[in-house]
Amino acid sequence: MDRIFNLKNLSLRVRIFLSMIFLTIFASILIAAVSIFQFRQEAREYHQDRLERKENAIVEHINYVILNTTYPVNTENLSNIFKDRIHELADIHSMEINFFDLQGKLIISSKAGFKLDSIKPVIDIPTLKILQSTLEKRYVAFEKIEGQQFRSSYTYIKDAKFKPLAILNLPYQEDTTFYDSELRNFLIRFTQVYSLMFLIAIVLSYFLSSYITKSLKIISDKISETNINQQNQKIVLQEGSREINLLVESYNKMVDELEESATKLAQSEREQAWREMAKQVAHEIKNPLTPMRLTVQSFQRRFDANDPNVKQKLDDFSSILIQQIDTMTSVASAFSNFATMPAQQNETLNVVKIVKLALEIFNEDYIQFSALEDEIIAKLDRTQLIRVITNLVKNATQAIPEEQENKAVFVTVFRELGSVKIEVKDNGKGISLENINHIFEPKFTTKTSGMGLGLSIIKKIIENYNGTITFESETGVWTTFLVSFPISE
Repeated sequence: MDRIFNLKNLSLRVRIFLSMIFLTIFASILIAAVSIFQFRQEAREYHQDRLERKENAIVEHINYVILNTTYPVNTENLSNIFKDRIHELADIHSMEINFFDLQGKLIISSKAGFKLDSIKPVIDIPTLKILQSTLEKRYVAFEKIEGQQFRSSYTYIKDAKFKPLAILNLPYQEDTTFYDSELRNFLIRFTQVYSLMFLIAIVLSYFLSSYITKSLKIISDKISETNINQQNQKIVLQEGSREINLLVESYNKMVDELEESATKLAQSEREQAWREMAKQVAHEIKNPLTPMRLTVQSFQRRFDANDPNVKQKLDDFSSILIQQIDTMTSVASAFSNFATMPAQQNETLNVVKIVKLALEIFNEDYIQFSALEDEIIAKLDRTQLIRVITNLVKNATQAIPEEQENKAVFVTVFRELGSVKIEVKDNGKGISLENINHIFEPKFTTKTSGMGLGLSIIKKIIENYNGTITFESETGVWTTFLVSFPISE
């Protein structure tokens, strides 16, 4: 359920659309709630003001009666004073009027039913205490009877000397029929209007979200197509907001910088590769030059024109020079034609140890090494073996996308059928079908950097030791390179 309602999984267009719809619904609910509250608040204020106005008018009328009565003004005589006037007051003001003494006992009431009651009503003690504690000596109690809201005001009646005589009680029923009817009519009209507005909001939200995300979609598509290995196209928008234009300008600037950086990097790495090859060529040519120099110097010291064997010695000297020149020629041909490279010196090596040593230059923590044996001996060139391992492992790390979460490179060394096997496996993007047949071709590469000589060179190195290199791959899943060297007994 969390995934279904997770906004992060939705597109920006959908999120904008849903946000606008939500705001429309929220606004309608808020307006309706405020309107209902306002109607009810107005109803409460109306009944409160109406009760206060009637109470003030009744109190003034009562004070007038008290001032003009012939009876002595005290609590006991109130029943006589208002015996004939209380119903008149109730009719004039359309209110039920009750007089209670200061202890809360009923004295007289305009409600005829009280006269027949065996037990006369009284004011409850909590109400009396609240009334006595107020500064204004007035209290309004609220109660709900059979679904109807009632207010009941309690006020002290005083004589001319402001001495409390009794408690005036005015029961008041809140008739909300009018306001309820008005509220219903308002809600009906409000629903009709907002239904129309909601439909309009849906249409506007759809087109507005489409308009906003149209430019972003173009930019997103271009960014997803951006690749350092190819020339990227710039974004051209006919019109757009200031923010979108700034984003487009930033992307186009990035494309220019990326292209420039890729060009410089490719040039730099190609130059580096050629420098490396030049060093190797120089090294291979220098090897026969040293014995040639020594041979010439030795011949120069020993040369005797009167020696009867001078012709034979001259032939031997020429043969040695020709042999060395042929060696240099073979070296030059090997590098120019990419034929079998000259054999390097063979050393008795522990392949497991050398492979483990070659992996120490890598900082990636996802590179894992394993060996079924602690020692597997073979006659190989240490430098060339390290070169093979580092090249394969480097290619494996580069085959894994940067954004991939679970990265893994496995290097395994084991013995099988008289050969030492070195397996390098990664969980990268794999090798596409179109590139499978070109992996070991000289100058073939899928990168913008380098000359595409790495795999072809190490293949020559491996074959020079009568070894083999093979690979298996599943596009987008994994790639495995397997190197095999014969074990010399």
